[in-house]
Amino acid sequence: MSRQAYRAALLHAVDDPSVVPADEAIVAHDDGLLLVEDGHVAAFGDWAERGPTLSADVELTELPGQLIIPGFIDAHTHYPQTDVMAAWGSQLLDWLNNHTFPAELAFADRGHADEAAGFFLDQLLRNGTTSALVFCTVHKASVEALFEAALARNMRLVAGKVLMDRGAPAGLLDTVETGRADTEALIRAWQGRGRLGYAVTPRFAVTSSDEQLAMAGAVAAAHPEVLIHTHLSENLAEIDRVAELFPGAKDYLDVYAQHGLVTSRSVFAHCVHASEDSLKRMAAAGASAAFCPSSNLLLGSGLFSLRQACRCGVNVALGTDVGAGSSFSQLAMMGEAYKVGQLAGEPLDPFQAFYAATLAGARALRLDDRIGNLAPGKEADFLVIDPAATPLLARRTAAARNWRERLFALSLLADDRAIARTFVAGSCAHKRTG
Repeated sequence: MSRQAYRAALLHAVDDPSVVPADEAIVAHDDGLLLVEDGHVAAFGDWAERGPTLSADVELTELPGQLIIPGFIDAHTHYPQTDVMAAWGSQLLDWLNNHTFPAELAFADRGHADEAAGFFLDQLLRNGTTSALVFCTVHKASVEALFEAALARNMRLVAGKVLMDRGAPAGLLDTVETGRADTEALIRAWQGRGRLGYAVTPRFAVTSSDEQLAMAGAVAAAHPEVLIHTHLSENLAEIDRVAELFPGAKDYLDVYAQHGLVTSRSVFAHCVHASEDSLKRMAAAGASAAFCPSSNLLLGSGLFSLRQACRCGVNVALGTDVGAGSSFSQLAMMGEAYKVGQLAGEPLDPFQAFYAATLAGARALRLDDRIGNLAPGKEADFLVIDPAATPLLARRTAAARNWRERLFALSLLADDRAIARTFVAGSCAHKRTG
């Protein structure tokens, strides 16, 4: 049995701070012990209590002044859009046509997909993200490239082939029949292989016909182990277009509901303009929302109300939404989410943001029995954070009076330099150099 112990400050979430008091939802130890056995957490607690119980054969790594937290979980991102990050443009529909679709056409080339997938996953690890829910492209090989790269890195990743049979360039369209065949073949080949999972992935209602959405719902129903991943109510022009295309639906969410796509396995990206009624229906179904503050700001989509969604009972996780999102960092997304809340008159508690970047993401991916915090028995995906990675960060975190202030400083001032090490299933997958 492989056993490693780490002594450092420890922090994780055990519940949603919007549901239970923060001092119950967030557990921290200024001087703690994390014990890892064969890639799983064996112990998490106070050093003074647990340190003396370590046996002599356990390898101990002392990390004075550093912080161990769970690996971040990105609840919504697009690996094929890495090369359009920081692309100047207008709002969603034009941005798709001018930037996204041209970039995705290149993924017909498997060599391009392989290179992009490797770069994307290395950037996730560099920024402390150990799990993600990922859009690929319409090309079956784009999914295979990402899964092969994730399998080689032993990452817990969920992804899917995009389904689009209208409203996009010819090179990005499939049909109901080819979309079903590719999706089912990918599920057979990859679902449950290593630490991988599949998500049925219609891009959004604008680019799928009734027939294709019905097929997506039928495939998801036939495979209860897979997720459903799509976009919802991101942009006002998009919402108007959905109403034109589906005049018989009550609202945008109802389009998906009519086709069996609103379930406890559904993750809806954005939900910026979702009504309270829609949010309550999502909550009743057990669906999750992915809050993507960086891309919502860049595309001018609007200000998502995390407070309203939580009040309606929706599980809300953070997503980077690369490439409209401008960073791979969930620390950065925590800071961006705070700014969105400020503009909406809803200040965001740093503990809520931390929960959204970790355990809420695991709950959205239906993997909270395996990842999301460092409870004993969970897979040992964790980060070593260096609060002194830059002179400014060191100065500010040293002055922090409590954990809430430390987290907030990290979310506003830290970048990938603060990720000293990233561990995947107990093995170091990234170590900062320099």
